[in-house]
Amino acid sequence: MERLHLKVFGDVQAVGFRYSTIEIARDLGLTGWVRNNPDGSVQIVAEGEREKLENLSSWASKGPPLAKIDRVEKEWKEVTGEFSTFEVKY
Repeated sequence: MERLHLKVFGDVQAVGFRYSTIEIARDLGLTGWVRNNPDGSVQIVAEGEREKLENLSSWASKGPPLAKIDRVEKEWKEVTGEFSTFEVKY
């Protein structure tokens, strides 16, 4: 089990990015959260098996159909086990 922090930049707000992320993450069996940041980026914190986290990261580099991704910052951390589901964080 690992923890992955992603920060996605580009046209990623108001395009269904957060809700698409929830669907993908839940389908992969991941836990954590996704939120819009004030700077226009989307932040994702997810925990689970590395291969599934890599799948989420690959998806995030493309995003949903209306998104335009400029870049993704990726950081691996130690798992905390603090999440029980994957949801939007406000």
